[in-house]
Amino acid sequence: MRLLKVATCNLNQWAMDFDTNLKNIKESIEQAKKAGAKLRIGPELEITGYGCEDHFLEEDTVKHAWECLAEILTGDWTDGILCSIGMPLIFENVRYNCQVFCMNRRILMIRPKMTLANDGNYRELRWFSGWTKKEELVDFELPLDVAEAISQGSVPFGYGYLKFSDVSVAAETCEELFTASPPRAELSHNGVEVFVNASGSHHQLRKLNVRIDAIKAATVTCGGVYMYANQQGCDGSRLYYDGCCCIAVNGDVVAQGSQFSLKDVEVLTALVDLDAVSSYRGSSSSFRQQASYNTSTVPYVKVPQKLCQKFKLGTCPTAPVEVKYHLPQEEIAFGPSCWLWDYLRRSGASGFLLPLSGGADSSSVAAIVGCMCQLVIRDIEKGDEQVKADALRIGQYKNGEVPNNSQEFAKRILYTVFMGSGNSSKATRSRAKRLSEEVGAHHVDVDIDNIFWAFLIVVQGLCGKLPRYKVDGGSNTENLGLQNIQARVRMVLAYMLSLFLPWMHNKSGFYLVLGSSNVDEALRGYLTKYDCSAADLNPIGSVSKQDLRSFLRWAAIHLNFPSLAEIEAAPPTAELEPIRSDYSQLDEVDMGMTYEELSVYGRLRKIFRCGPVAMYHYLCAKWKGRLSPSEVAEKVKHFFKYYAINRHKMTVLTPSYHAESYSPEDNRFDLRQFLYNSRWPYQFRKIDELAKEAETDDSQIENTPGEDLAKDPDVKSAEGSGMGVVAVGAGNPSAGL
Repeated sequence: MRLLKVATCNLNQWAMDFDTNLKNIKESIEQAKKAGAKLRIGPELEITGYGCEDHFLEEDTVKHAWECLAEILTGDWTDGILCSIGMPLIFENVRYNCQVFCMNRRILMIRPKMTLANDGNYRELRWFSGWTKKEELVDFELPLDVAEAISQGSVPFGYGYLKFSDVSVAAETCEELFTASPPRAELSHNGVEVFVNASGSHHQLRKLNVRIDAIKAATVTCGGVYMYANQQGCDGSRLYYDGCCCIAVNGDVVAQGSQFSLKDVEVLTALVDLDAVSSYRGSSSSFRQQASYNTSTVPYVKVPQKLCQKFKLGTCPTAPVEVKYHLPQEEIAFGPSCWLWDYLRRSGASGFLLPLSGGADSSSVAAIVGCMCQLVIRDIEKGDEQVKADALRIGQYKNGEVPNNSQEFAKRILYTVFMGSGNSSKATRSRAKRLSEEVGAHHVDVDIDNIFWAFLIVVQGLCGKLPRYKVDGGSNTENLGLQNIQARVRMVLAYMLSLFLPWMHNKSGFYLVLGSSNVDEALRGYLTKYDCSAADLNPIGSVSKQDLRSFLRWAAIHLNFPSLAEIEAAPPTAELEPIRSDYSQLDEVDMGMTYEELSVYGRLRKIFRCGPVAMYHYLCAKWKGRLSPSEVAEKVKHFFKYYAINRHKMTVLTPSYHAESYSPEDNRFDLRQFLYNSRWPYQFRKIDELAKEAETDDSQIENTPGEDLAKDPDVKSAEGSGMGVVAVGAGNPSAGL
């Protein structure tokens, strides 16, 4: 029996922080060796961090990566263990994303990534090229200082594998796991039994099963051992890399790492039976035939050493495990919590300030920070010294004090502020206070009416009259302006208090202001530009309203914040207009659409790439029997009108935790213009023509193209005359200008 002890890992790397990254790499190798592993794989680009972006274009970044690798190779870390280490490098003036295979203080082979990720959140083609030469391995001349340090002048470079005396090992890198023609198919026919995948894969709600299924499928058809390593944590951007390293054998997962963790280093090991791989492949007639007919020979590097351990009686390979998947509510709790913790401890800030209105969105953010505090205390109690050191520093503990419960810790690092006006209800004020007490935050209640009226006196002095709310006979313009003043006053006040509240309590440092607009409100533009949506960070900016309400119900019980149940049950309202006996401001009424409809529009627009006319077709099929074609047409036009009017707000949207595939975030994810003709004259005319035809001939809807997709726009997958929009305006919840 050929038994091989293998190790993969989750590493919390930070882009461009070479000291931290090198420390984590060394620790992971040490843990792997201590466990008896002979093969170790780390995350993609682990030396530099995955999210360096345009820093990859700097010569310094590549040079520092080589310096770090040389430090690893001149020590004893690679003695007796094969390590795949991810880094960028330059070959013949071209940058490549590479895995560098090292053992016994030498580089055995460099494998450049062939298929690059270049959609959604990824722009690898901006910095790297994919390797295309598959026929042979070429010589790569090592940098002179590295060559001198390890006494090695060159190394094989390209697509190939390592052929040891008792096992063959090859690499795939992240995206290559998901390609239609993956390297492993050809490699398995050439006898490769172990595949290592260095990945930088981000968290997105309900997506882990896609990755796990791909890893399992990688060895179902061809057999073999598949080792998956991933980055974990926030490395400096909106993405949270959710770890979940794993090891699969012949279609079964035998080891799975954590998906959400505060640990900087997590190493996962398994003892795998390579003879079981041979047996699995030999039992498949189709595999035998394809391997026999295979005419492509993949180049390899022969390594005259053994990796497998001697068989001992009673030693058993690692048995399959049941894969753990988190509920979406748990993902919302733990993912943004870990992201916030990384941002807090790495930014140098001393805590957070949250404008807490008592509504669902800001209450969700408060609950997430409360969850973060619970995770910190849990890991301190488990003996995590790094988490403890960070907590002591951030919480400014003195004289041997140690965080002992989540509420006490929250008191030190979270301020919540209710900024009420004459339009605020007693119910929301009370809910905000109760939730803050449950979380443990330091809560203050501030009345903004005096500041609000100071602005109105200026307006009166300039205009000679006071603006009025619509319910009091005012115009839409007056109503819009009065709401926007309140919203922007709160933003200015939040930033002022983020400085002065810590100062008042003799706390050093600064506090980060948290925003709380959700993905649906951003998509619709149902927020005031430069109001409380303008913050330092937003942990829910890519989470839908429906998911947030589900999260609130879950958190009320599982995070022990019972007031969240009452908050979730309350109808969403901005509370920017006066409350009257016959009038109460409601979000969905102001928007002219429900949050459920917004989620559908968002997925069709982004995931299924629908313009106005295609969306009309899809929704006619989906909502047939519920709405007439003309009603569907009006809903689609209404959505695209306000999407276009408010698109400019996305250029200043607070950096948000990425969680949803239809995020409209402009800066990195959703690359569309921000100046539209909001009347969409050509598209809307086509919709009106189609609706008119459909009203007279309903049979046209029966065979609408794309009807199957329209039935479930939540399927998970991996545009005249007149401008009709003010380019530099700022919007309120109802009109969005």
